[in-house]
Amino acid sequence: MNIKGVCYDVGRVMGINMRPNFDISVVKNELSIIKNDLHCNAIRICGLDLGRLLAASNEALKNGLEVWLSPEMWDKPPSITSRYILEAAKMAQSLGGKVVLSLGSELTLLMRGILEGRNFAQRMKNPKNWEAVKSGRHNELLNEYLTRLAQSVRKVFSGKITYASLIWESVDWSRFDFVGVDHYMVKEIRDRYIELLRPHISSGKPVVITEFGFRTYKDDDSSGITGDDDIVNNRSLVLHTKPILRKFFRPVTVGNHERDEAMQARLLVDQLTELDRAGVEGTFVNTFVSPIYTYDDNPRFDLDMSSYSLVKSYATGIGRTYPAMPWEPKESFWALADYYSQ
Repeated sequence: MNIKGVCYDVGRVMGINMRPNFDISVVKNELSIIKNDLHCNAIRICGLDLGRLLAASNEALKNGLEVWLSPEMWDKPPSITSRYILEAAKMAQSLGGKVVLSLGSELTLLMRGILEGRNFAQRMKNPKNWEAVKSGRHNELLNEYLTRLAQSVRKVFSGKITYASLIWESVDWSRFDFVGVDHYMVKEIRDRYIELLRPHISSGKPVVITEFGFRTYKDDDSSGITGDDDIVNNRSLVLHTKPILRKFFRPVTVGNHERDEAMQARLLVDQLTELDRAGVEGTFVNTFVSPIYTYDDNPRFDLDMSSYSLVKSYATGIGRTYPAMPWEPKESFWALADYYSQ
C-alpha cells in the first residue's frame, strides 16, 4: 500500500471531548514519533475545533506527513454542518503542502437529518432507522447532501477530497478523488470483510480505509474481534470529566475482562496484511492515542482495555520509552511500526 497512516484525535466531541487538553508541545513530539518511529507517511487528523486542526496540520506538514484533514461536527443539521466543512475547506486551502480534505464521516449516523433522531443515541435506538438502512433509503439523502457539499468545497479548495463512509453507505464516488471507508472487523462480517470491499476496489478509484482497529481486551470467544463493544462505564467517565466532580468519580470498566496487547497487535497486522493483498491504496489505523481512556494495573480501572489506541495513556506520570510523553507504547505500536517500515 502507498498510504501508511494513523488516525490522530485532536478533540472529537460527542457529549465529552475525547482530548480535553491540547498541549502543542506534546502534539509536536507525537507527530515526530508518528513520522520517524511509527514510519507513517500520512496522518488523518480528526476533531471539532478548527484551531486545533490547523495547528496539528501545520506541524504534521513540517514533519513531511501527508495530512488527511477530517473536521468532524456531530449531531448538527446539514446546514450547520455544511458551513463548518466549508470553513475547514478554506482553512485547508491556506495550509499548502499535501492535504486531502474529508467532507465528514459516517454522516448517516453522525449528522442530524438523514435518519430520525436529534442525536446519535436516538438515531441508533430507533427501529425505523434500521428498516430505512436495510432498504437503502438513507443513500438518496446522503448523496444529495454530499453532492451539494462537494460542489461548494471545490470552489474554495483545490486539493483532493474524500468522505469517510460506513460500509453500508452507497456513496456516489464520482465527485471524490478517493473512496474512503471506515471498515472495522466486527463479528457479524468477519467472514466477508474483504468481500464487502470488492465493489469499491473494482470502482477504478483508489480505496483508502479511513478508520479501522481493535480494542485491547479479549471478548467472550477470545477472538478480540469486538468492533463496538465498549466496556467503560460511560456515566462514570462523563462525571470524571467535570472539574468539580472529577475527584469524587473515578471512571471504571464494566464486566470481567482480560487485557491482551499481544492479541491487539496480532489482529492489527493480520488485517493490514489482508487489506494490502486486496489492493487498497492505504490505511489509517484507529488510533494513535486516547488520552481519556487511561491505563491502570487494576482491570477495574483499566479504561485502555476498551481503547483502540496504539499507546496506553497514564492519568498521572510519564512513560519510559518516551520520557516526555504521558503514555507508553503498546505492543500494537511496535507491530505497526514494523509493518509500515517494510
